Amino acid sequence: MVDDPEGENRSGGASRDQSPWALAGLGMQFFLTVLVMVYAGSALDTRLGTSPLFLLLGLLVGGGGSFVASYRRLMRDVARREAAKRDGRATSSTSPSARPDGTGEA
Repeated sequence: MVDDPEGENRSGGASRDQSPWALAGLGMQFFLTVLVMVYAGSALDTRLGTSPLFLLLGLLVGGGGSFVASYRRLMRDVARREAAKRDGRATSSTSPSARPDGTGEA
């Protein structure tokens, strides 16, 4: 792969430093939350005799809650990366190599 000096790829502007293991962790969190909520809903349905009601409610609450939590986490990571990118550009303009004379002295 060719190095991208801006740290962005062409597919959507996302930085390459996002760990695949972090994304896999989000997927597992989503899956396990939905699984637990569906199981809890099924157990409630069996106990109360309300066949698909709590199962579907558990599916909706587990899926919706997991989606919102994942979305918030990803947006927080994007905002953190953008802030670091902004700060990196602001500090690089005062570095010695960025000065016109190249001396680094004020």
